[in-house]
Formats: sequence, C-alpha cells, structure tokens
Amino acid sequence: MHKAHKNISRTTFYKEVSKWFFGNGWTYLPFQQEVLEAYRQQKSGLINAPTGSGKTYSIFLPFLEKWAEKRVKSQKGLSLIWVTPIKALTQEIYLSCLRACQVLNQDLTIEIRTGDTSYSAKAKQLKQPPNILITTPESLHVILSTKGYSDFYKGVDTIVVDEWHELLSSKRGVQTELAIASIRNLQPDLQVWGISATIGNLEEAMDVLLHFVPSDQRQLVVSDIVKKMEIRTVLPDEIDKYPWAGHLGLKLSYKVLPILYQGGSCLLFTNTRAQCEIWYQHLLDLDPELAGQMAMHHGSISKEMRSWVEEALYEGKLKVVVCTSSLDLGVDFQPVDHVIQVGSPKGIARFTQRAGRSGHAPGRPSVIYFVPTHALELVEISGIRQAMETGFIESRMPMVQCWDVLIQYLTTLAVSEGFDDREMFPLLTSTFAYHMMNEGEYYDILDMLVNGGQSLQAYDEYKKVVREGHHYMVKDRYMIRKHKLSIGTIVSEAMVRIQMKSGKYLGTVEEWFITHLNPGDAFWFAGQPLELIKYKEMTALVRPSSGKRGKIPSYQGGRMPLSSVVSDFLREKISSVLSGASLDIELETIKPILELQQERSVVPSKDELLIEYFETKEGYHLVIFPFEGRNVHEGMASFVGKRISAMFPVTFTMSMNDYGFELLSDQPMDVEKILTPALFSTENLVSDIYASVNSVELARRKFREIAKIAGLVFTGYPGKEKKERHLQASAQLIFEVFREYEPENPLFMQTFEEVLRDQLDENRMRQALHRILHQKWRVMYPSFPTPMSFPLIVDRLREKISSEKLEDQIKRMTLQYLHKG
Repeated sequence: MHKAHKNISRTTFYKEVSKWFFGNGWTYLPFQQEVLEAYRQQKSGLINAPTGSGKTYSIFLPFLEKWAEKRVKSQKGLSLIWVTPIKALTQEIYLSCLRACQVLNQDLTIEIRTGDTSYSAKAKQLKQPPNILITTPESLHVILSTKGYSDFYKGVDTIVVDEWHELLSSKRGVQTELAIASIRNLQPDLQVWGISATIGNLEEAMDVLLHFVPSDQRQLVVSDIVKKMEIRTVLPDEIDKYPWAGHLGLKLSYKVLPILYQGGSCLLFTNTRAQCEIWYQHLLDLDPELAGQMAMHHGSISKEMRSWVEEALYEGKLKVVVCTSSLDLGVDFQPVDHVIQVGSPKGIARFTQRAGRSGHAPGRPSVIYFVPTHALELVEISGIRQAMETGFIESRMPMVQCWDVLIQYLTTLAVSEGFDDREMFPLLTSTFAYHMMNEGEYYDILDMLVNGGQSLQAYDEYKKVVREGHHYMVKDRYMIRKHKLSIGTIVSEAMVRIQMKSGKYLGTVEEWFITHLNPGDAFWFAGQPLELIKYKEMTALVRPSSGKRGKIPSYQGGRMPLSSVVSDFLREKISSVLSGASLDIELETIKPILELQQERSVVPSKDELLIEYFETKEGYHLVIFPFEGRNVHEGMASFVGKRISAMFPVTFTMSMNDYGFELLSDQPMDVEKILTPALFSTENLVSDIYASVNSVELARRKFREIAKIAGLVFTGYPGKEKKERHLQASAQLIFEVFREYEPENPLFMQTFEEVLRDQLDENRMRQALHRILHQKWRVMYPSFPTPMSFPLIVDRLREKISSEKLEDQIKRMTLQYLHKG
C-alpha cells in the first residue's frame, strides 16, 4: 500500500508504465495492448498466453488505469476480486499487484482471503473491505453466506478468474459461475476476465465463464508469443526388454543428482504425494548433503510448512523442492532454473504447466527433464513433445446440471439474506452450468430444500429452508452453523491430523492409512521419520522416530488418466518405431523392446488393434491394446468380460494399464468365436456397463461426495470430524432410500451420470469403440507373454505380493520369457 494517490491521465499513466517496464527489460506486448483496449470499452474476455509472459499485468494495469483516472482522493470498498484455484498462487498475485501499485504511486488496499486466513482478519475484511481481494471460489461463497454480503460486493466492478482452465471442468468452476452471477446481480456493469495458459477449447471456455455477456461485448485475446520448451529425457544405460511400471524411476536417480546441482533452484515434480515422499527420502539417502538444501511441498503438508518452502524458494535459499501438483499453477519462482518431471504427466497441458515453472520470465526458455518410471513412457514423452511442437493440447469439458452444488448455493443464500424464487431462476439460467435447467427441475430442488423432497419429508433435519411467500430463508441457528462449515466442493477421504507430542501440526493423511498402523509403528511424513503414539478423534499423536524404515502414506485416487490427445500420439509413435523413419532419442532407446515385441507378436500400426492370446501356469490370457488410458480400459475390460461370459460360463481376473487390459481365465477360450464386432458394439453400452462394473457400488461411493456437497450428511465440527465409515453409512442409507422410493430424485440421477462421466469416461469409451470397429484386428497367439503384455501381468501380481518379493519374482519371470524360443 502506498501513501500518496495521484489522479493522472491515461497518457501520463502509461508513460510511467513504460518507464517501469523499460527499467526491468520488459516490453508492453501486443496482447497486453489488446486487453487494455477491450477493457476500456467495458468488455469482458478471456486471455490466453504462455506462462511467464505477463498475463497478470495485462489485466491488472488496465484496472489500475481506471482507478488512477478517478477524481476522488481515495475510494472505500471492494473494487477488484481476483479468484485463484490454489492458495499458493494468492501470494504471487498479491506481490505482483502490490509492486505495480507502489511503482505507479497508486493508493489501494490489497488483501488475501482463503481458508488459511485468520478469523479476525476475515471479520475485519467484512467491516472494512479492501480495494482488491485475492481469494478462492470457496471463500466467495463463504462471504455469500454472511449477512451484509450485498454491501460487501456491490461496489465490485471487475472480477479476474486466474487459471480458468483449471476450474472449468470441476465443480469449483460451477461455484465460480454462481458467485459471479450473484455479484453481477448487484452490479450489472461488472467486467469479468479469465486468464488461461493451457487449454484446447478456448471459445467454449470463454462461453462458460461469460455466458451472460452478449457476444459483441466479449473479447478473446490470444497471445502470439511462443514459449520455448526444452525437453531433456533422462535415459537408462540399459533397458529391460520386459518392462514394468514403477521399476525404472528410482534406478535413474543417480542420473538425477547431477541435474539438481545445475544452475539455480530445481523443482522435481512427482504425480502423487506418496511418490513425493519416496523421492525426497531416496535423494537424501543418495546425497545426505542435500539436507537443508532440499524441501518437500504437497497438499497434505501443513500450511505453515508449505509457506516456508514457498518463501525459501522465492529467496533462493533452496536448491531442490520435491513437489506435486500443489506447485503446478502460476506460481512465479524466479530462482527456478529447471524442472524435473518423474513419470509420465499423462497430459500435454499438465506437462506444459510444470515446464513453465522454469524460465518464468518473458523471453526465457523453460527447461524440463523427464525421468521415465516405465520404459514405454519413453514413447509417451516422444508423443508429448510432438504434440507440443504442433500446438495440440487437451480440451476441458465444462460441468452442467450439478444439483448438489446448486443446493449448496441456494442454502448459502438462504442462511444470509435469503432469496426470491422468482428472481433466482433467471439468475441461475444466465450461467452456463444451469442454462438448460427448466422450471420443473428448479422447483424440485426448492422442494428438497423446504420439505426434504419426496423421500425425506418425514425427517426435520432435511427441511432446512423456510418459505414465506416467494422468499426463502434458513432461520435455525444450528443449521446455519453446520452449513457454513460445509461450504465447498472439494471432497476427499477423511483426513487425520498429524500432530507432534509437542503440539506442532505437520499436516494430514487419509484415515484409512492411520487405521492400518498400531502404536509404536513407524512411518514417514513430510520427510520425517515418525512413530505413532496414539490415534484418537481424527488426530494421530506422533513423535520423532530414530528408525530409518517405515511405511509411506499413500493416497486414494493417485493415478492420473492418460489424456485422449496423448493416446492419439502414443498410437502413432508406437507404429512409427519399426517403420524405418528417422527416430528421436526416446524411440531409439525403446526400439529393442519393440523389436522383440515384433519378433514374438506384432507392433500394431495406428490403424490396427492388437489382441494377444496365450497360456501360462496362471491360466489363459486374453490381452487387448486400445491405448486409451487406464480409466477407459477399466470400464472396457468389465463389459467385454461380461459380454464374453454371456457366450459361455467363464470367470475373469482383470488387469489394466494405460496401454491395454487383460482378461485371465482358468479355462481356454475359443478366440475366433469370441472376437466378433458385437464384442465392441456401442449398442446397449450403458446397460452393459452397469451390469458389469457393479455400478450400484460405484454409485454408492460417488453419492457420498454428492451428499456431502448437498449437505445431506455433515462431516463434523473442526477437531471433531466424523469418521469416514460413519459418513459412508449415513450416505448409503439415503442412497438406498432414493433407490427404492425415489429413483427420479435429481441427486440420485446425478450420481449415475457422474459415475459414467468421471469414473468410466463413457463418452471417450464410445469414441474408442467406434475406432476399434473400423480398425484392422491383429490377433496373435504368442507362446508366452510379450513385452507389451508383461506389464499388465505385473500390475495384477502387485496387488498380491510385497514389493521385495514382487521384484524377485519379476526377475525370474523376465529371465524365463527372455530365454524362451
């Protein structure tokens, strides 16, 4: 905050901007000028530009220009809201905005509001709003639940939504749409701008954010800056001709160490929190001198520890930070000279984001080292490189008709100032998320709020809202308090606090992990060896352990699905390896594996579907390779197995990875009879999926999330959270009531739609089946597992055998298969 305020002309303002930019070696870029002109014309829009190219100032400086032109000495109240998807980004935006205000001599108050902001600071903000508030979607809704939110928001003239692509395809994006609709209802001249670095469907992304804005008042600004990316793959000296997942990564760590000491700081990205803990400890074991120079950053570590790591990175005090997606987005650490990615990122956008953490300044290239954890990931990175060079990137699909989010939002308004049902319907249908909603659906939702709906009307706890004429309010203080504690759409497994005996809070792990430990057991967390003292009321009391061995927490849902764009390039790259064409270094490295695959089966072209059938001591293996990613293969394996079992009685054990799936039976199969177009037909697809994957059980688990968001189950008070099994039991009871008495309930129907979309990726599965029916099928009968089918067998064995015994068995299997024939 600066003391003096200057009312200056546009010309004078941008002379000062030019002077500031010139002093830093920056240039006011064409895309920034385009944003400025559009903002001056009162337009809203979406800005697409590479990481580190000046996106923040492209919209903040036009806002600051308007502020500088005002003919008042100071302005009270909130004027700009800057929404970010992650807390780590708020500090970066705060510093950037503060720097511009100080340099340009503009007197504004800038504050941050997230779940980590203290209660006293939040209360002060409501009484004395800052001019600029940097916040998250959840915090916007918490303010909406507070009496007086209309006065708080009514002066807002600009909202900026940062990293919009990250919010777009999630319920947090729907929350953002609803919050903007509420504020726009108070301020019709509101300008809304989105910022996005990596997204394929830009026009649709803009339409979702600005659905209420006429087309002639929207502006899509796309920078012509091309960010230079250098991908350097860490290659093994020798490559196993029978590869398997997870085996290669740590074996390359001796090649990673020299990279850590190059230039400035380094971010080492892993795909899961468990992998993050493993790599941190492994690097310390390899080089104890990294102690004090290396830190860890992931979402389950306490806010204090994460903040310390971020500040140390800013100041250049750390050589290495081992991290997860918690540092993916928009955080500008100038000292970061290079990035290491361990394991395939599975998506081009994710890889581009992580690469962009290095060279985070205009004109500087981003350098990223790729460390494969599986030999076939070398094909993936070759495909990702080509996709990046040719400009391919994934699209993000928006969410619609999220009834659980709508119920939460309407309850949020009802606990504060209430709402009028006649005014609310047009407000909701002005958003993309609910633009298809009809009045019948709308009043069904209102009936659930007031009466509990058809099935729950006998229970007072579900009658939260009181209707008086056309006005809806929550009057029960107990219900108001419970709702305010439940606002948000991020639903995770029950988390247990990890607390030292001294009282120091370290972070959280999932409840299921702690319940498998006994007092005295050792485990690693946040890079520290810990011993469990006791577990009570969702808190694990621990002390430092002197031992070097212990379990490492793993987290549910850690695997990332292969994107459809990467799948397309993967199929193309695999078919090119043996074509005689010039190959890049990754494909040359993996060529011996695919030559062995060709010798013992076939390497499919991009227009072919490979199917292998062979017998081992385990039984009879049918292996199919669509190359469509684990999620699609999981659903496909289930319904293909179901369709085969309809032909003759058979039971399958299934395994799947990103490349294909395996059906293992203890009895032989007539492959020629089985493999007909009907096996991969899209006819009756949904019913066949439901019949094969135990859809009711999948839906029960999904309903728990929906019930939490909609407020049908309460997770508990801070420090007294309910156990996960109790929440699951409560949610299942409601699920069964809906299933038996009200199958048309909006939340019940939403549950099955989300199972198909999120867990089984039904739309992508349909596209894959359509492609398969038009491919040439190569049915091969190898004498034993091939290099491509071997990883599927290992994945299945991994579920049964400990890691040490698994590695020994795999070595024996590898020797056995390599020397056969």
